[in-house]
Amino acid sequence: MAMVLDAFASYVGHMLAQVAADEVGMMLGISGEISKMSDKLRDLKNFLADADRRNITDETVREWVGQLKRAMYEAADILDLCQLKAMERGSSSADAGCFNPLLFCMRNPCHAHEIGTRIKKLNKRLDSIKERSAAFSFINLRSYEDHSSNAYASRHGNPSRETVGDFDRSALVGEKIEEDTRALVAQIMQMGKEVNDDIMVVAVVGIGGIGKTTLAQKVFNEEAIQGGFSKKIWLSINQNFSEVELLRRAVIEAGGDAQPAGNAKAALHRTLKDALIGHKTLLVMDDVWDHGAWDGVLKTPFVNAAASGSRVLITTRDEEVAQGMIARRPYHHVDTLLPEDAWSLLKKQVLSSEIDEDHINMLKDIGLKIIQKCGGLPLAVKVMGGLLCKRGGLHRDWEQVLDDSKWSITKMPQELNYAVYLSYEYMPSYLKQCFLYYSLLPKSKKFNLNQVVALWMSEGFIHGNFRDLEELGEKYYKELVSRNLIEPDKSYVDLWVCSMHDVVRSFAQYMTKDEALVAQDGDNDILTKLSSQKFLRLSIETNRLQSGELDWKFLQEQQSVRTLFSTIQIMMKPGDSMVTFSHLRALYIEAADVAALVESLHQLKHLRYLALINANISVLPGNIGKMKLLQFLDLCGCENLVNLPDSIVNLVQLRLLELPGTSMIPRGFSGLTIIRRLSGFRAYMDGDWCSLDELGPLSQLRLIGLVDLENVSAASFAANARLGGKMHLIDLFLYCTSRLGHDGLVKEKEGVSEEEQRCIEKVFDELCPPSSVENLDIKGYFGKQLPRWMISTSTVPLTNLKYLMLSDLACCTQLPNGLCKLPCLHLLQVNRAPCIRQIGNGFLQEAAAPFPRLNKLNLIGMVEWEEWEWEEKVQAMPRLENLVLDNCKLWRVPPGLASNARALKALYIQRVHHLSYLESFPSVVELTVCQIPDLERITNLPNLQKLTITDCPKLKVLQSIPALKRLVLEDCVMEELPDYMLDIKPRHLQLLCRIWLLYSLAAGQSGPEWDKFSHVEHVKAYAHDGDNQRKWYVLYTRDNCKLDSNISSSTTFEETLSSSMLDAQGFESLYKMRRSTFSYVCSLVRVPFLEDMMARDHTFFDGRVLSLQDRVAVALRMLNSGESPVTIGSSLGVDESTLSLVTQVFLKAMWERAMHHCSWPGSAKMQKLKCKFDKIHGLPNCCGVLHTAHITVGSTNCDGKENDGILVQAIVDAVMRFTDIWWNLTGSMNKSNILRDSELLEKCENGAWLNGSMLRLSDGSDVGEYIIGNAGYTLRPWLLTPYQLENDLSLSDSKAEFNRRHTAATVVTLRALARLKDTWKCLQGEGWHPSNKDEMCDTIGTCCALHNIVIDMEEEGAGMPSHQRENYIRQVRQVADEDAVRMRDILSQHLIESGGKSTQLLMCLFARKLCLFNSCCDSVLLLG
Repeated sequence: MAMVLDAFASYVGHMLAQVAADEVGMMLGISGEISKMSDKLRDLKNFLADADRRNITDETVREWVGQLKRAMYEAADILDLCQLKAMERGSSSADAGCFNPLLFCMRNPCHAHEIGTRIKKLNKRLDSIKERSAAFSFINLRSYEDHSSNAYASRHGNPSRETVGDFDRSALVGEKIEEDTRALVAQIMQMGKEVNDDIMVVAVVGIGGIGKTTLAQKVFNEEAIQGGFSKKIWLSINQNFSEVELLRRAVIEAGGDAQPAGNAKAALHRTLKDALIGHKTLLVMDDVWDHGAWDGVLKTPFVNAAASGSRVLITTRDEEVAQGMIARRPYHHVDTLLPEDAWSLLKKQVLSSEIDEDHINMLKDIGLKIIQKCGGLPLAVKVMGGLLCKRGGLHRDWEQVLDDSKWSITKMPQELNYAVYLSYEYMPSYLKQCFLYYSLLPKSKKFNLNQVVALWMSEGFIHGNFRDLEELGEKYYKELVSRNLIEPDKSYVDLWVCSMHDVVRSFAQYMTKDEALVAQDGDNDILTKLSSQKFLRLSIETNRLQSGELDWKFLQEQQSVRTLFSTIQIMMKPGDSMVTFSHLRALYIEAADVAALVESLHQLKHLRYLALINANISVLPGNIGKMKLLQFLDLCGCENLVNLPDSIVNLVQLRLLELPGTSMIPRGFSGLTIIRRLSGFRAYMDGDWCSLDELGPLSQLRLIGLVDLENVSAASFAANARLGGKMHLIDLFLYCTSRLGHDGLVKEKEGVSEEEQRCIEKVFDELCPPSSVENLDIKGYFGKQLPRWMISTSTVPLTNLKYLMLSDLACCTQLPNGLCKLPCLHLLQVNRAPCIRQIGNGFLQEAAAPFPRLNKLNLIGMVEWEEWEWEEKVQAMPRLENLVLDNCKLWRVPPGLASNARALKALYIQRVHHLSYLESFPSVVELTVCQIPDLERITNLPNLQKLTITDCPKLKVLQSIPALKRLVLEDCVMEELPDYMLDIKPRHLQLLCRIWLLYSLAAGQSGPEWDKFSHVEHVKAYAHDGDNQRKWYVLYTRDNCKLDSNISSSTTFEETLSSSMLDAQGFESLYKMRRSTFSYVCSLVRVPFLEDMMARDHTFFDGRVLSLQDRVAVALRMLNSGESPVTIGSSLGVDESTLSLVTQVFLKAMWERAMHHCSWPGSAKMQKLKCKFDKIHGLPNCCGVLHTAHITVGSTNCDGKENDGILVQAIVDAVMRFTDIWWNLTGSMNKSNILRDSELLEKCENGAWLNGSMLRLSDGSDVGEYIIGNAGYTLRPWLLTPYQLENDLSLSDSKAEFNRRHTAATVVTLRALARLKDTWKCLQGEGWHPSNKDEMCDTIGTCCALHNIVIDMEEEGAGMPSHQRENYIRQVRQVADEDAVRMRDILSQHLIESGGKSTQLLMCLFARKLCLFNSCCDSVLLLG
């Protein structure tokens, strides 16, 4: 009974009273009949409350109530039709409060007769209904003070209830749940002779609402459980589970990939089994109604795959389920709350600003009696707390609740909680029907406050002053929250989204069972229900990951439906129509294919609420304007809907319009003067469509969302919108199309001109909101400074602004100082503002108490932000609790933040590139640092309890964090635990690392890491293998010194080279390097190869396992021999698959650990390279030669397709080392394009490279460092190309000399590339065949690194090079300001002046190099 008689009678009576006041009855000649109707309803109203109450348990009363409801619905329908006819005649006002629905009848006698006849018939029905009421002896319960009934509770749970493993710890009370938790954990963790190590099932049993799920959640999150199981899976089962969906969720929770398996049960079984193999697993099955979920779905893969000692924990309302699952006895029965614990919970619900704890303690005696009647049921206590809040804080108020006879209800299903019923009974009638209707909303979807209120209004549950209905509905909504009947979703602000507990929902759905059907497509009896009963409300939803369908013919019989929710695909054929739903008031459809439905929408004459969500429609019907009563139109997600029909402007009752942001609104929109909420309004300036000026007359707007504001060509159009005059405006969204790319910088092709900046600034200056605005969201704005009304809040006092979000500010250079004055600002978020480099003192110093109520501050994607000024003496942000800093260049967190933000609890810092330390945050409880490359220390956080560190390689110091409970370390390249583990004592450590470190941990006391983790109570360490992030694990518990792992710590790895890997050619001939160099290469890749050896064995044909050096040798042979894998495998005794896998591991290892050999030299090394260039080639201060070549790695890939090859750009030094390599996977690119996109150009242009010492010439001129390249490159100050002949004139001596030396020097690149390809023949398209482009890049990089290693170790005697780059920054020059031509001229003149012997020597060297080069190139094809 979503309709509550008492409340709906008031609604109909209000309409009839208006008719009588306007004397319409007299004009129609039926004034007596209208008076009779009013009298009858007034008489009935006196005992409607009692009828509603007895309707629950008395079947005879239920039939009578049903007849009365149908009569009332008919009365409402009659008045609707009257209004429609009147609107067609143009006699209605846009203000429904002034509308008389029967005025038109005097001009339409036929219709007047029809209306009069229907009213007379309705009166006769009311006479009959009233006469029958005498038999029930109804009593007057208007005061709600002397009524009695019977309480009940239900065995029907909510079929769509969904729970998770996380929970709200603040809701826990008392020691009992701690005792229960300890007992369950002990039972689950029990090992030894008395326990079979096979899978053990543990059961938690209890009635709905008693706290089974909360207890299971607490167990699930206990430290011992966290440390005792390598996999933990939480599954919410519910009554109407789908086997396939249950398996899919199990696979995902187990860390597997359910996608390839599709919906095949057998495939999902195999996938789940693979994910569980070898893992000690805890499976929690919450809210199990049928043991078939275990026996028929999960048992087989779980029992066959999970490791010994795995456990299953179930929660259920039925002991027979536990018996069916053969759960270990005794079952754990959840007890009701102890009186003191229940009293603590009740107090939490009742405490408010008006009633303090001392006052409540004075009511403890009566409170304990109420708790006793609640039976100690946690949910009942919580709901009773909400009721007592409303009743008041006096002793007599609580006594009235205690003495109420509703406690004796006996005729309801047992588990529908009587306390919920009592709370329901104490609701005013207007709130009851809102509460019941809320339970019909699809559980899988989130409905916000505005949507809920709109639905209530569409059903007539909110009536009165037409201008204040939304505000009234919001009041009802918040009252349900305050009564604990709906619960706020904490991920949203201001109660924006709520949910309903399953027990409360079950109660409400029980109360509506005669009028409403709530079903999922998995319900087996849904079609039976649809064919056997006529419903007034239908709510049908599909399971979350299933696509169900429902044939239209099964719905056609439901001709009385007033509300239809459907998230399931409804199959409609051409010709199907909505006409059978002629009584529909609210229609919510979320499905792609609704084209047939849309065509017949205009037939729904009574429809108030229409939501077509994510529908694949491109048009709305042209006659949509006939839906005169439509008030709410939601088209979110209909991205293909571009042009709205002209008739949409005839929907004069429209109060809400939500558009997808792609739709164009026709002109005439300004006539919809009562519209309250408008989002997705495109600022289009074409003359055929609605523009901003049509918003001017819409003074009732509460929410406005404007998009594409960059299209507004003049500020005058924005001014005509008159936003500042809309004094009811609460939410304002101002969006332009973003000019930023994925990197947070302005897109190169979409740069913003100064004229564009000035234009958008003027437009936004005119979009000044009123002071009533509470939520402001600006996105894509590209002015240089934010609007004037944000810079100076004295212009527009935004005194009510609570939430401010600024996103994609392409050109803004600073945040406005006036923001700190906003007295109510709770949230400030800036997301992507690449031009802001500094936040200065002015940001805080414009106000005496800056940001007095700011609770959360998010500064994200300000990629060039370097400095935040906040002095310690400046007191600000006293209530700041959450701070997020993400993706910036901030080098320190300001001292003022640490010393003044005393309420700061959670600090999240990610990708802050120059930050080196964090210290002295006394109030922070939770800290997350992620991808901060320069962070070295974290100190002095006395209250820090949880610390998460992800990819912070330089972090060496953790000190003065005594309260730390949980440490999470995530670093997939970390090979040893950091030394700071010796200085801290967390209770729990979670580690995500590489498998090598896991191997060291598994060694326990004999391993090198023992001292760093043995003092931690619980350790969970994981390493990934492919997509499985937790394939390998080590679990450790300090109390019993237990260490569990699926990695064998006793494995020994052979590292020496097998004799079979050598032949008569000799080592150096075979592997192209000396034995010492080979050993060094082995040391580089040792850890990755040993990790691979842990995961899988690669063997020779005779079964021997390949050692570390064997594997390196295999990879080198694959890269250098040019022979086919078949030939190499045959000679080495290894199969082709092993050759390929080993080579792939080698390439990845070299890319990870050896590419520093190809990195740009440090200053000291560069000085030596410059000297060699000067001595050998006579080019002083030259740092290398730039060259581009096309390289094909393998003639075909692994699929047999021709490889396109890769265009490679390289810099070569004087001894043929590669000091920088860059490539592009598109073979069609030329050398200019690859240079433009390379790191080389960026580094040289901004002075990061080629920034060393200058060359001082004899004339006092300075020449900076440079490289040289051939004539195909563009001349730059740091890239010198040869002179070209002009007008057939010969070059001067100095220019000719420069060209000679330039040509001689460039030969070094050709020699280097020839040697590279000759040594590593895979680069000639022979032998090794990479499987993809990425592997081609790895191959080229590896070969270049090996090339350099051989030169370093064998030709220069440099020994083993350092793994770390040298830090260098000397005299940085601004290359952009130099003149490239002048630099080349100065240098060429210097060369000729220093001629003589050096010139003769140079020519000799040049001739010699040409001879050597020609001999090398005979067999090598070079392109570039």
